[in-house]
Amino acid sequence: MKYFILVFFVLAATLGHAKTTLAKGLFTAEDQPEMWCLAQNIYYEARSSSRADRIAVADVVINRVHHTYYPNTICKVVHQGKQHASGQMVRNKCQFSWYCDGKSDWPVDMDAWVEAQQIAYNMIVFNDARGITEGATHYHATYVSPNWAKDFQLVGRIGVHIFYRWDK
Repeated sequence: MKYFILVFFVLAATLGHAKTTLAKGLFTAEDQPEMWCLAQNIYYEARSSSRADRIAVADVVINRVHHTYYPNTICKVVHQGKQHASGQMVRNKCQFSWYCDGKSDWPVDMDAWVEAQQIAYNMIVFNDARGITEGATHYHATYVSPNWAKDFQLVGRIGVHIFYRWDK
């Protein structure tokens, strides 16, 4: 009987750990930090949009990494923004608004999070759909009209985002 109880607790602990691991998605920020940052940006910028739109949002981040004006890593591109002297981000002054909006950056919609991670993984590992935005470095949602848009070359619309290229 003691053996049965011990086996039961070992199995319960193992299954509990597996559930916790699965809740994190396909990878963690510690395992794959660049993929994590890209997945976060996909999730927060386009999780309710079409798959093509989510891929296009990711493509813009990678285009920025390859552009001389922007930082040279995905995480630095995603986290780019104005900072206080203390190093803390200035609220609502980031390249991607979700990053400094004061809200939690932990995904709650696990289906959308896993899909964002799949897109990030495929784009980084396999260059899947790279170039879908034809070199776009900027985008905005269709329901806003930012002043900066007139300074860039229009590439087109995918889903609920309009994409632009910086041809300077």
